[in-house]
This record gives sequence, C-alpha cells and structure tokens, in this order.
Amino acid sequence: MAVTTPHESSREPAPGELALVQGFVNTLDSEDGLRQVETLNRPADLERWLRDRGLLEPGSTIGAPELRRALEVRRALRALLLANTGGALDPGAVEMLNRAGRRAQQSVRFAADGSAELAPATGGLDGAIARLLGAVARSMADGSWERLKACPNPDCEWAFYDRSRNRSSRWCKMSECGNRAKARAFRERKRPSRGR
Repeated sequence: MAVTTPHESSREPAPGELALVQGFVNTLDSEDGLRQVETLNRPADLERWLRDRGLLEPGSTIGAPELRRALEVRRALRALLLANTGGALDPGAVEMLNRAGRRAQQSVRFAADGSAELAPATGGLDGAIARLLGAVARSMADGSWERLKACPNPDCEWAFYDRSRNRSSRWCKMSECGNRAKARAFRERKRPSRGR
C-alpha cells in the first residue's frame, strides 16, 4: 500500500519526463519537520519504484550499495532544486552528480528516422540514473528546469513545479511553509537585540 502525504495533492506535477525527477526527489517527504516519510527504505523499494516508471530493465536487481548511491543522487538533485529557489548551489552536490553521470555513461543514439537522442550506455541503477540525469539535462536545455524547485523551508524541501507566470514561487504551499517562514522572520525582527 502506498503512503500518501499532504504534499501529493498540493500542486500539479512537473510536465513530461521532469515529473520523474520530481517524483524521485519526493520519495523522501518531511512532514512539518516532525517526521520523514521515506519511500525507499530497502533495495526492493527502489527496484520497484524504478521498474514501475520504466527506468529499470527486466532482470536488473538493486542491492544495498545501489540504494545508498541512489539516495546520494536524490540528495544532490534536491540541492540543485533548492538552488532553483534562490539558495546557494552546493558544490558537493554538483560533484556527486558528476560522479553519477560518469558512472551512468550516456551515449548518442540515432533512430531509423535520423533523429538523435541521449540514451544510457549501461543498465541497472546506472542506466536508471542516466535516464533521470538525461531528463535534467533536456529540461535545462528547454528552460523548464528552473521551474522545478524545492521548498526552502528546511523542515520540508518538497520538490514542486513553479507554474507562476513570472517563475517566482518559493514555497510548496504558501499557506503552510510560506506563512511559517513569514512568522519566523517576524519573530526574529521583534526579538530584542543583544549587546546594544
């Protein structure tokens, strides 16, 4: 039985294959900072998640080392999404994704009609990661990447797609995370300063 979280119905998912990246990042959900709902607790959970989305070919299996690598990639992707919301870009996240990209080995393949596409040159988890990173690269090229963001509330960090006209959404839910941030900022401003 799938776990349903409050975030799932808060916004329309990202378009196209970018929804896969969003869904992967959101396999970890922090609910109000009180508890985290982890969808990928065991290697079998990751294997099922990837298979259900057509990212893992039949016969491939996922073990504990692959699960750890996938969770590192998820953490790094979330860091990039936080940068899309105005946070500082984490150089460690960039290096992690570069390592994952080297392992994933993308190659150019041509279809019968002569069109080219990037495709994984490996299978298993590395092939699945190649597909996710390929979706990131294509969305960066078409301009949709900057709309995929992570809520800057450190107790949340839910990935959401910003459909606002001016691309200015910051919070997964303004009524919750945005209001909490405003209340925190207000309390900070009203707090008596020390040392004056």
